[in-house]
Amino acid sequence: MAQKNPGRPPQAAHRSGGCPVTVLRARIAESLFRNAVRALPVRVTLPGGVRWGAGGSNSPVMRIVRPDEFFRKLGADAKIGFGESYMAGDWNSGHLADVLTPFAKRMATLIPKPLQVFRHMVERRQPSDERNTVDGARNNIHRHYDLSNDLFANFLDETMTYSAAWFAPGVTDLAEAQRRKIDGILDYAGVRAGTRLLEIGTGWGELAIRAARRGAHVTSLTISAEQKALADKRIAQAGVSHLAKVELKDYRDATGTYDAIASVEMIEAVGREYWPTYFGALERLLVPGGRVGLQAITMPHDRLLATSESYTWIHKYVFPGGQLLSVPAIESNSRLPIVARRSLGQDYARTLKHWHQRFTANWDTIAEFGFDAQFKRMWEFYLGYCEAGFRSGYLDVWQLGFEKAR
Repeated sequence: MAQKNPGRPPQAAHRSGGCPVTVLRARIAESLFRNAVRALPVRVTLPGGVRWGAGGSNSPVMRIVRPDEFFRKLGADAKIGFGESYMAGDWNSGHLADVLTPFAKRMATLIPKPLQVFRHMVERRQPSDERNTVDGARNNIHRHYDLSNDLFANFLDETMTYSAAWFAPGVTDLAEAQRRKIDGILDYAGVRAGTRLLEIGTGWGELAIRAARRGAHVTSLTISAEQKALADKRIAQAGVSHLAKVELKDYRDATGTYDAIASVEMIEAVGREYWPTYFGALERLLVPGGRVGLQAITMPHDRLLATSESYTWIHKYVFPGGQLLSVPAIESNSRLPIVARRSLGQDYARTLKHWHQRFTANWDTIAEFGFDAQFKRMWEFYLGYCEAGFRSGYLDVWQLGFEKAR
């Protein structure tokens, strides 16, 4: 599609004063961004009638309303500045995932390959104070999961499950899909009446409740005080306190042996340097013949190798210390063989869309808990960014079953 008025926007031609390096980096960022969107099925609009991108009339629209600020932030740090500029209102769109999905589909090639060799010179590394030591992990988890139980209750479903659902054909109800997901993990772990189950990462207690209703004896570990308080309450209300208990404890401090272990989207918070420790704990705590049900968000292995030390917007604002794995990374770090697997990537995209819709619909209530307009834009970007990752296939999520040899 021909571009309308494809030159620079009027504001960009005469930038305001500032550090020459900052101005130069902004100009470079503008050039790279314009080149990146040239073939994308999106429409990027700027003041003065400028339009970039290959999208037609039905394509998603990204409206850059403050080009100077947008490109300055992008030039300062592209992996953080893109999200920060949305938070600041420098650009907007309709449903964020629609405009972000085309970017996610070409994540590996948005920057021309000859320039990718310079990545290590300009990208920030993850800060040392966000390493997932025992104390560091507790601080990292506190920054996200202890924001407010009321916040999460206003965009999650009634099960208070904060991970990918698994929708049966024809099912649209999120709570039903979440229970199906949990049952899938429990089945992979072989949980039945009398099973001694260890859960690593309690969430708000739904998996522990469902396992206890099967007759299992559940020990669930969390390092979030807020989550433990609500999980304890929900377990009591479900009438299974005699079968399920929640401990405020790091997985590295777990003792004893168990017939089964379940862990749903907790491994993303472990950190690359502790992957061997995590998988070593699974093997140590599991009896011979025991089984593990693990749910993990993954990325392509080549992208993991290229980006594992990068400090991104998600690290800064949502999940400090986090690191996604790839399936090969899981296989190379675990001595327990994978005996079953299923992909839920597109189910996660649907889950995130549900969350985004509920967050938006309940914003007035959420704001009453002290969250401001910038937090709203931050959370919108987070949910849209993640939905785009799964819709595009750049991200996936797997349920994996492991078994320890007898």
